[in-house]
Amino acid sequence: MTRFPIIRPRRLRENATLRSLVAETQLTPQQLIQPLFLKKGKGLREPISSMPGIFRLSPDEALKEVKELLELKIQGVLLFGLAEHKDELASEAYDAHGVVPETLKLLKKKFPNLLLIADVCLCEYMSHGHCGVVVEEKGRATIDNDHSLELLTRTAAVYARAGADVLAPSDMMDGRIQAIRDELDATGFKQLPILSYAAKYASSFYGPFREALHSSPQFGDRKSYQMDPANAREALKEVRLDIAEGADMVMIKPALPCLDIIAKVKHEVLVPVGAYQVSGEYAMIKQAGKQGMIDESAAMQESLLAIKRAGADFIITYFAKDFAKGL
Repeated sequence: MTRFPIIRPRRLRENATLRSLVAETQLTPQQLIQPLFLKKGKGLREPISSMPGIFRLSPDEALKEVKELLELKIQGVLLFGLAEHKDELASEAYDAHGVVPETLKLLKKKFPNLLLIADVCLCEYMSHGHCGVVVEEKGRATIDNDHSLELLTRTAAVYARAGADVLAPSDMMDGRIQAIRDELDATGFKQLPILSYAAKYASSFYGPFREALHSSPQFGDRKSYQMDPANAREALKEVRLDIAEGADMVMIKPALPCLDIIAKVKHEVLVPVGAYQVSGEYAMIKQAGKQGMIDESAAMQESLLAIKRAGADFIITYFAKDFAKGL
């Protein structure tokens, strides 16, 4: 008679408490960051149709939202602003009285221990929806990388003065980390860290976000500056360049389609590695759950665990509050 294998992995799965004891991946609310969409006004809480449970918030409503997040032990937020006026130089992005700097000041005063991360980009403030200055070159529209750096550094400086704890450039212009680092160092913000969207792919999963901020490109696409989803080695190159330029943390975006990239980057670098579970990932789970196709809560937890298991030290996710409530 053939002897049954001595090793029985199921022994560690039969008891729920034992399963929890030997779980290899742990995820807590403190490792999650909730994105917030900001809009000028008062008492505004506008639902975003493609992102159930997510709203455009006026600064006073953002205060209420943050209070709830902190009670759930979520300690960080990532701020995005909806422009009142868009133009070809994204002038509202670096307006000291814009909705992001004004909200930063309010939140810093009311909740000094909250981690305030300010997204640094131009797309939501540009009339054409691109992340940089558009110029005509040889009969076609293209992005002026170096002119865009000037506007990004101005934006970063405004957010730094308003009280941001971390700046997160998401534009994917070449050299933007060095430009922002130089600006911060020269203006008294040497200690302010930069979280770089180092490997941001030209993904189809950003649609609901673009609805939220009315930031879809009015022509063409963003493939000339966001990364090709076919490339993995290039992601490592982008990450290394950003770290060399002064990034203190790096981020991979989107998350679930890039679990392999998260793992590769985590293996290669010594700085903290984050991942952004983007709007399309959130919307798919929400909509499938609404239709009864999947268990929304279980799918949410499984997806977040997968991102953490791949190597993310922290996760930016629209599910942060839902996850914490579930706990």
